[in-house]
Amino acid sequence: MERRHLLAGSAAAAALAAPNLASAQPRIRWRMPGSFPKSLDTLYGTQERICRRVSEMTDGAFQILPFGPGEVMPALAVMDGVGAGTVECGYTSAYYYLGKDPALSIATCLPFGMSSRQLWSWLQEGGGRALLAEVYRDQGVMAIPAGNTGAQMGGWFRREINTVGDLNGLKFRIAGHGGAVLQKLGVVAQQIPGPDLYPALERGVIDGLEWVGPYDDEKLGFQRVARFYYAPGWWEYSPSIDLMIHPAAYEALPNHYKAILEAACTEAWHWMMARYDHLNPQALRRLVAQGAQLRVFSRDILSACYRAAQDLYAEIGSGNARFRRIHAEWDKYRIEEVQWFRLAEDTQANFLGLMAQQQQR
Repeated sequence: MERRHLLAGSAAAAALAAPNLASAQPRIRWRMPGSFPKSLDTLYGTQERICRRVSEMTDGAFQILPFGPGEVMPALAVMDGVGAGTVECGYTSAYYYLGKDPALSIATCLPFGMSSRQLWSWLQEGGGRALLAEVYRDQGVMAIPAGNTGAQMGGWFRREINTVGDLNGLKFRIAGHGGAVLQKLGVVAQQIPGPDLYPALERGVIDGLEWVGPYDDEKLGFQRVARFYYAPGWWEYSPSIDLMIHPAAYEALPNHYKAILEAACTEAWHWMMARYDHLNPQALRRLVAQGAQLRVFSRDILSACYRAAQDLYAEIGSGNARFRRIHAEWDKYRIEEVQWFRLAEDTQANFLGLMAQQQQR
């Protein structure tokens, strides 16, 4: 009996001595508007996932509320809202705002750029985030990479695109510097937010559009109003999405909350890629079964676009020293990474092919 009392007393003392971690942490509430439709459970779902993981890792003390386009601010005004301090943070892609600074496009992706693995390496280990920090600072925000779709498709067209001449006069929705590249070949490039894409294509306001890939494109229903589905999406091999944060809100966070934000965003980046890699092949098969006609851009079109992209980078760099400097670092890293991946992955592919041949014998 005495022993039972002793154990009970020890347990009570321990309970009294243990800190209440949830109440010890500062309770913080942020709002996070985003640029992506709520109907897209991977793009908007990643935004929600970041909010949920931050809450879970702080035992509910740090709450971030996600909002879709138009609920707090328009889809293409998120960075402006964060920079002005209207909201604490937002989920968007930097290249939507390249009219403010062309270097913002490097933060998302550039035509004929890196793969998602290469871009992550440049951002995290190759000095990319440090180079881009000054670009974001001029817009009144700081940014944490927080998502990546992986390779995208080349978009939906009402008619076949067989030659470079077929691009002339084409009204095409496209974001980032890909639009400026296509303009050099006669395309009328337009930037239209996600929620407005289907009606624009359906009414003939545009002749074609690019969004992400099979899974999201199927959800948005583009196959119902355009027939020809092209690859590759050379303008977006690995577009990055950011959690943009107002600097004052960020600096007010305890250090362990800052670390939690980094961890949640890193997880989100890789979760989004894994989910798209899993879902896109299944959706592509469904789209073909629904009548989508798969096409591949011709070598002549791809070569013309590549030359136009290099001309564009030289033109922008001639009038913008910072773009020139960051692009030079980006391009040097891209070339080194491509050489490494070619060596490593081609060697692996040859080895696996050799082993398969031996097994057949």
